[in-house]
Amino acid sequence: MARSAHAFVRGNTARFYEWLADSPVARIIPEGPPIWICGDCHLGNLGPIADSNGNVAIQIRDLDQAVIGNPAHDLIRLGLSLATAARGSDLPGVVTARMIEEMVQGYEEAFASVAEPAGGEDGNSAEPQAVRTVRRRALGRKWRHLARERLEDVEPAIPIGKRFWPVDIAERAALREVITHPPVSRMILSLDRKGENRTPIMADAAYWMKGCSSLGLMRFAIIVAMKGDEGTEYALVDMKEAVEPVAPAAAGVTMPADPAERVLTAALALSPYLGERIAATKLLGHSMFVRELMPQDLKIEVDQFSHGEALKAARYLSGVVGKAHARQMDAPTRRAWVEAMEKGHSSGLDAPSWLWRSVVALAARHEAGYLEHCRIYAMMQ
Repeated sequence: MARSAHAFVRGNTARFYEWLADSPVARIIPEGPPIWICGDCHLGNLGPIADSNGNVAIQIRDLDQAVIGNPAHDLIRLGLSLATAARGSDLPGVVTARMIEEMVQGYEEAFASVAEPAGGEDGNSAEPQAVRTVRRRALGRKWRHLARERLEDVEPAIPIGKRFWPVDIAERAALREVITHPPVSRMILSLDRKGENRTPIMADAAYWMKGCSSLGLMRFAIIVAMKGDEGTEYALVDMKEAVEPVAPAAAGVTMPADPAERVLTAALALSPYLGERIAATKLLGHSMFVRELMPQDLKIEVDQFSHGEALKAARYLSGVVGKAHARQMDAPTRRAWVEAMEKGHSSGLDAPSWLWRSVVALAARHEAGYLEHCRIYAMMQ
């Protein structure tokens, strides 16, 4: 999180909602229809996702914080992430203003096209270079690419070291049982075209230290061997503990009480390609969700935005989020939400003032928080 202000934004979901609730702009944010939202909708949580047939689409790829809540929160979080990335690229503030305009247009375009049978899963706008590059990489990837990237080897074993830590005997036995648990084994075999004649068996497992959202939680990398008459193939499975979200849920809504079931239900609503590859289970009394990692699953990484690419990315990615939201609403609800969003347009900015003011207020809070975080980090070295 000390690497950059953008990394700090990505790793600070709890502060995002604390600072948003504490800001004067909180009272002007429209209350959208209660639907499943990502809850942590930043750049790194969007990217290529493969379905069981190998089709690839840009979708929301992380649903840990998903709740039935206000769709405006996803827009504000994405706007803040884009604005921070633009500042990290040394783009002028006028570009950030234009990005917010493009965001709203891309989001509304998605609402207008969601009923079209051939609308597809991606955003409707022209692909920015960052998306085009990662999609090309995704389409050409195989198991060996996934293994070398995640495991640093193509052999079916997990290298114990900085990122992977050993599991004890009880954990290994429990993990082995989970892999053969029907909902989990069915999910794994559904992604294997030869699955009818195969049996999934755990070949290796380790704790996985991976990202801010995993700190303090159980997370495992598991290599699954699928043995059959035609030989053995391997899959890499990510098993992660699910906990209560920090994103605020809408008042009076009912969500699955089990955190892993909540993540699964949200994935089916927001990211169909990902939803079909998730199973909910229990491990040693903990709620866990399991997904097989596919070679095509990549995150969108932005080191530097150009002026034009920043605007394209804002429009395209907000379209992806817009489709995830819009497919959950009927036509009257979609129209009502777009009308509510558009209230507050100023004469000089073609974007709702509530969105612009929210992004500006949170950008200032996160910049100050980032510098304080770096001061504390430096003192610890």
